[in-house]
Amino acid sequence: MAEKKTGPTKAEVAALKALAAAPWLKDARCQRVFDALEAGGYPARAVGGAVRNTLMGLEAADVDIATPALPQTVMSLCRAAGLGVHATGLEHGTITVVSGRAPYEVTTLRRDIETHGRHATVAFTEDWQEDAGRRDFTMNAIYCDRHGGIHDPLGGLSDLMVGHVRFIGSAVERIREDYLRILRFFRFFATYGKGDIDRDGLQACLNEREGLSQLSAERVGAELLKLLIAPRARDALDVMAATGIDRIVTGHRSDLARFEKLAALQTRFGRPPDPMLRLAALATQSASDARAVASRLRLSNAQRSLLVVAADARTDAQFDDESAQRIALYRFGEEAYLVQCLMAWARSKTPVDEDGHFRKAIELPARWLPGSLPFKGSDVVSLGVPPGPIVGEVLRQFEDWWVEAGFPLDRKLLEAQLSVLVDATRQ
Repeated sequence: MAEKKTGPTKAEVAALKALAAAPWLKDARCQRVFDALEAGGYPARAVGGAVRNTLMGLEAADVDIATPALPQTVMSLCRAAGLGVHATGLEHGTITVVSGRAPYEVTTLRRDIETHGRHATVAFTEDWQEDAGRRDFTMNAIYCDRHGGIHDPLGGLSDLMVGHVRFIGSAVERIREDYLRILRFFRFFATYGKGDIDRDGLQACLNEREGLSQLSAERVGAELLKLLIAPRARDALDVMAATGIDRIVTGHRSDLARFEKLAALQTRFGRPPDPMLRLAALATQSASDARAVASRLRLSNAQRSLLVVAADARTDAQFDDESAQRIALYRFGEEAYLVQCLMAWARSKTPVDEDGHFRKAIELPARWLPGSLPFKGSDVVSLGVPPGPIVGEVLRQFEDWWVEAGFPLDRKLLEAQLSVLVDATRQ
């Protein structure tokens, strides 16, 4: 019979020491928020992402603090301490407290009294266990005091150390509280998970997947984009594709092999794991597909534009010789050109590790960049062409010639060609 665990493992001890020494926790700005709440006699504990990530040895970002103090009390105490206060989520018990220009979200302990699949109606409580029980995963229900001492009512630390993304209590109930937790389950598995995905959680996601249709497109899109750049994104997407959840989200069948190839190319060439490129590789075959996906997920205009550029990558014929590469680089600009190089390579049969024309195409901007068009409208006018649409037409024709001629630099040759085009307007 296996011996029961009687204390923290060596890994847990090391993680707890790291938490106690975490720069964000020792930061005087954070400590002033603890001071303000404790001055009123209320305990306060950090919870969520900052605690989770620090325990895992990852970078911590936003700091969330929980307290039994009611929202109005939090505002009063923090104002008295000279801290900035913004009632950003008052109906949910959340106050943004600004200390030394650093924002801290302070939330009153809560329990759900009614859930709607997209949000919950909450009541405030003084019970830390109740507050923990309404969170999504055990690894997100680990609290720590101002000194790094932890309060772990649901065994989240053990799950965290082994990379087990596990719903709190009933997975179905947690999902029905907010159907976005289906995508969060896959994203957390892709980001923090080790080993196999939790079977109970997966089955609950499968059973409740139609609930995703109740969510706003913006929330779904934001969660998906985070998932696509996570370390184990391909593993999560494999499961999503096998269960049909991917098509509920994007409206398209996933091309997992192309997604993996694009991710490998980004890694090979030191490119950041851009979620738009990965979404294009995963769920689009054309620019029209990209527009449909962008509309479905309510992407921003900038995101939509990049997705369309990536999805519209042409065949490798565009990149088969340097003259074609130079024209593409000039027409698209450096960033869009590189996006299309990577996407065309991902769509091709050329292996990731092959050093052929695709690699030369990607390396082109490092050895050659096109200059600006040699002439402006004022140059055309100076040759006797009256201002108006004819000036633009002359410039367009000159640009076409210049590009096809290989971007020559000889000034006499350039001036002679411009004169030929100007003379043609007088005939």
